Amino acid sequence: MKVMEPEPMMSRFADVTTSQGVLEELAALGITGPVHEREVAVEGIDPVPGRGIIPRRQISAPEILNEAYDYGSAFSRGLRVELPGATMLLLSGTASIDDEGRTLYEGDLEAQCMRTFRNLTRLLVAEGASWHDVVRTTCYLRDIERDYDAFNKIRTFFMREIVGLDPVPASTGIQVRLCRSDLLVEIELMAIVPNAE
Repeated sequence: MKVMEPEPMMSRFADVTTSQGVLEELAALGITGPVHEREVAVEGIDPVPGRGIIPRRQISAPEILNEAYDYGSAFSRGLRVELPGATMLLLSGTASIDDEGRTLYEGDLEAQCMRTFRNLTRLLVAEGASWHDVVRTTCYLRDIERDYDAFNKIRTFFMREIVGLDPVPASTGIQVRLCRSDLLVEIELMAIVPNAE
């Protein structure tokens, strides 16, 4: 009987450039190939045997905002997570992007904020939710020292005057290097929607 030499791990991940360090870490995790090729479950990576997974599904609003994977990013615009008594909506960082993935309103912070709010609104609507279900936002600004006052004014205007939120969601503002140089703001949020009775 001829013993076959295992296929090198590098060829199993054809779309990923892997360094020796990446290969060592994959091996340490017990991963020898993509999930569809594994014969043995990998603890911490694959579902825990004998236990279910909280139901979830992807949230999208393609009429206004394209999917992130359309331009090579591996994240969903949002996830709907079913919990006992309520549904949690987790919306990924969203910015002033149109339905073809183009940045809108370069250099105009207020307009980028309003497009971001519109994109988030459409994602909420796609799940039967509204801003009144939002409990937390995380706001990422390219230049927090320069833009925070203007950002806070437009956010307050939108949430208090347009939407009528009282109280407004818990929030954190963070200065970051955003994924595109022409974006000035990105916002992620969490909403909790009670189940219908």
